[in-house]
Amino acid sequence: MAAVGGDAFLWEPNRPIVVRKQIALRRWPERLNGFTIAMLSDFHYDPYFSVHPLRAAVPMVNKLRPDLIVLTGDFVSVPIEDQNREKAAEMVDPCAELLQQMQCKHGLWAVLGNHDDETDPVRVTEGLAQKGIPVLGNRSVAIERDGARFWLSGVNDVLSWTADLGESLKPVPADEPVVLLAHEPDYADEVKSYPVDLQLSGHSHGGQIRIPFLPPVYLPPLAKKYIWGLYKLGGLTLYTNPGLGTIGIAARLNCPPEITLITLHRATG
Repeated sequence: MAAVGGDAFLWEPNRPIVVRKQIALRRWPERLNGFTIAMLSDFHYDPYFSVHPLRAAVPMVNKLRPDLIVLTGDFVSVPIEDQNREKAAEMVDPCAELLQQMQCKHGLWAVLGNHDDETDPVRVTEGLAQKGIPVLGNRSVAIERDGARFWLSGVNDVLSWTADLGESLKPVPADEPVVLLAHEPDYADEVKSYPVDLQLSGHSHGGQIRIPFLPPVYLPPLAKKYIWGLYKLGGLTLYTNPGLGTIGIAARLNCPPEITLITLHRATG
């Protein structure tokens, strides 16, 4: 039991792993075959615990040399006491300081999570932007290479009731592929009715504490169906990342912090 506790508190939460996924999309441009996206989520930055997996992740991501890096929310954590929310939002600064050390050709892009929204979303957005990390709040940008392009879209945190996918997709031509960043994975049940090809989410922490043969100890709202990994919902593909940091207790069990490297191809047939 002591060995399990030591692993959960000391080893596993501080040792990110790289998970590689090959994803084929029907509308993906052939000229962009092999395009890679590094995905990280749920940093919950603090200077004592969650800083360690983030520090470890930075050189790991740079070694992967991805084309694009996406960050799917929860850079900070909601404090136990409401009066500390302003101070909690300031944790975005050291978090962004580390994140900006990651390098790729097409930049780092982010959306906010529920913890960011419940502290100070304006402060978190500004802190990221000051380090060259734009936040896609209900908007889309075109990512172009070799005469082809796809659209990277993002929505506000879904639990804030301000996510507007229709607004985000307004500039996107109907026949062009879309990769959507949305913090909460279960939002996919709504997204699947829109022309979105791939949704990338976090929020669930994969359950964080996973005891064999039992369901996860805790899952937050809108992360109870699509908990961890790859899912197909009709024409929509969803990947849920279990995050880097921790919340509640600084422990992980059978759920290591993850860097997801996604390689995209056009589906054949």
